Amino acid sequence: MADKQQKVAPNEEIEATETDAVEQSAEEQVHAEDAAAERIAELEAELAKAHDTIAGQKDSVVRAAAEVENIRRRTAQDVEKAHKFALEKFANELLPVIDNLERALEVSNSDDEAIKPMLEGVELTLKSMLASVAKFGIEVVDPVGEAFNPEFHQAISMLPSEEFAANTVISVMQKGYALNGRLLRPAMVIVSRGSDAPSVDTQA
Repeated sequence: MADKQQKVAPNEEIEATETDAVEQSAEEQVHAEDAAAERIAELEAELAKAHDTIAGQKDSVVRAAAEVENIRRRTAQDVEKAHKFALEKFANELLPVIDNLERALEVSNSDDEAIKPMLEGVELTLKSMLASVAKFGIEVVDPVGEAFNPEFHQAISMLPSEEFAANTVISVMQKGYALNGRLLRPAMVIVSRGSDAPSVDTQA
């Protein structure tokens, strides 16, 4: 009987050892899984951070590209304006000269044979000057018969008129000029206020 108990005891010890080994292995596996899960979580966090960084950098790049494009466009517009309106001051200096040539033609007696050659020379000079300044974008504002436009015309008087409707330019006292669409000087005009004749009531 004692021999049988002695034979059984070593088997129990083996089973206990195996059980401990299995429990230890399971515990180690749990630790390993926890460590792996923690490492995965760290990697996922780093990946999310990297994605945020890339998104932020992409947004910064897009913003920087848009800002560069805005600067390029503004610079191009400034250069274009500089080209168009570089002659503005010089053109303003020329306007009185043109005015004087026109006045000389208006007040001179074209029937006087003595001064006719001189008048022809003045007229040719005026035409040549107007043609020259037109090449650089200077345009005459001479709005007789047109509707009054306060952006380009300066009214100095209003008169009744049977010929012209109300708010129509009757005559131009001084021509205006524009440079590439920008007003250099408004035209000084007289504007019609319409007919002062009393209206006839046709229903009476």
